[in-house]
Amino acid sequence: MTKTAVVTGAGSGVGRSVALKLLAEGWNVTLVGRREDALRETASLAGSASGRALVCPTDIAEAQAVHRMAQSTDKAHGDVEVLVNAAGTNVPQRALEVLSQPDYELMLNTNLHGAYHCVQAFLPGMRSRGLGTIVNVISDAGKQASPKAGPGYVMSKFGLAGLTQAINAEERGRGVRAIGIFPGDIDTPLLDRRPVVPDAAARSRMMKPEDIADCVLFCIRLPHHVVVEEMIVRPR
Repeated sequence: MTKTAVVTGAGSGVGRSVALKLLAEGWNVTLVGRREDALRETASLAGSASGRALVCPTDIAEAQAVHRMAQSTDKAHGDVEVLVNAAGTNVPQRALEVLSQPDYELMLNTNLHGAYHCVQAFLPGMRSRGLGTIVNVISDAGKQASPKAGPGYVMSKFGLAGLTQAINAEERGRGVRAIGIFPGDIDTPLLDRRPVVPDAAARSRMMKPEDIADCVLFCIRLPHHVVVEEMIVRPR
């Protein structure tokens, strides 16, 4: 029986890598992100597995948009076993002295509220079936603040870590597990939004999106009575 996953941020970076690995393993996957062209590129990279990909452009910051995405997933694929919240953003002007209100709200809406909306969309089905896995790709900025990350990003990631803990606290007795993955530096397009963009030499020392995707799949594949509550991953 084919299983179904929903992956946010599937147009690039870690989300794209997770989606491609799940599709290669025979899963149905709903590809969620703002840009339809990027999602279609992800689907095309899946090759013969692209027929199991549902391209679903969605602004996850909008609860009603997430609700429509969930309805489309249910119609196309049925029950969702796994939700991977991999969407995330930051801004170049990120320090407290320069952070604007719109940029602050963008980070909270995308990194935290968007994940919350997706959890609320799919958790009831998981709860009713007594089975489900939610993976939140967070950041090591959700463990320790740094000037590199900026306060808006840090706050959103600490919040996402709290959401992960809350899911386990409330839902583990009903068969739902939540996993928080806290990666260090990854060579993704998000680096281009840093105040000082890392050069090729710096990027070469970072982890790759595929490395984090392997961590996600490791957690998903574990027997369902096993919960990796937190995984901190950094480049060597």
